Amino acid sequence: MQRLQRLLPFFTLILLFIALTIATPHFLTRINLASVARQTAVINIMALGMTLVIITGGIDLSVGSILAVAGLFGTMAIKSGLPILLGIAVGIGCGLICGLLNGLMITRLRISPFIVTLGTLEAYRGFALVVSKGLPVHGIPDAFSFLGDGSLLGIPFSLWVLAACAVLMHFLLENTKLGRYAFAIGSNSSAAYYAGVPIKFHLTTVYAIAGMLTGLAGMIEASRLMTGQPTAGQGYELQAIAAVVIGGGSLVGGEGSVIGTLIGAFIMGLLSNGSDLLGINPYWQQVIIGAVIIAAVGFDELRKRKLSTA
Repeated sequence: MQRLQRLLPFFTLILLFIALTIATPHFLTRINLASVARQTAVINIMALGMTLVIITGGIDLSVGSILAVAGLFGTMAIKSGLPILLGIAVGIGCGLICGLLNGLMITRLRISPFIVTLGTLEAYRGFALVVSKGLPVHGIPDAFSFLGDGSLLGIPFSLWVLAACAVLMHFLLENTKLGRYAFAIGSNSSAAYYAGVPIKFHLTTVYAIAGMLTGLAGMIEASRLMTGQPTAGQGYELQAIAAVVIGGGSLVGGEGSVIGTLIGAFIMGLLSNGSDLLGINPYWQQVIIGAVIIAAVGFDELRKRKLSTA
């Protein structure tokens, strides 16, 4: 029964895919599916980092702002004449630094992740606006667009990047001390502490990794738009959290998986794309996605209550 419940997001994705194929002839086309893949790659990569954070029992509300900072500084570096690969590295590095600052404030100041990242959500966004004076970065070399809009062997390049990130994150969760300790911290931080787990170090590392992945997502977003936008990524933090929750992650920690997160992100991507194709008001799309999130969390709570009374 428990295995069936964990497979529910996968069945939901399949049913949604079939329903949209029947509902509109424009859905099952190569152009549309490639568009969905590119659109969801950014949220997917952010959500992989969010998965690690939520497994520890934390949360990161600042990822949308980190995405903007990373995209802004990365594109500024490329525009200044730095090679594209180094510019991308600058963006990833900015994300890493922002995530590291989040982790240090959470562990050293002992402030809850919610409060810290709520504050940095505003602080990082404000910093991006101050540096850019509210103006986007233009004049980026055309070759940079390959990261977000290019294809390799007929498959969107951003999907290859996502696959590589997913494989690495799965390996980290399943085969490293950091992965095992993340689950232990999220399940019972006190027990993990008394078992000798270096909680502060690993929590800081978790937020740094989440920031780094968000930095990469920021560069992909900038590549798709061919501009560095200080206002980019607004609301993306909620989509990343929703992807983890819909995919079976628990906001109280100790649960989550790479496969589940990918499925959750693609469910949201298909909902958005299908709504556009069917001409559904974009405001209703937000209502639908919100309802899906509530249903996913509610179902998870029911499952836990049944397990606790069994």
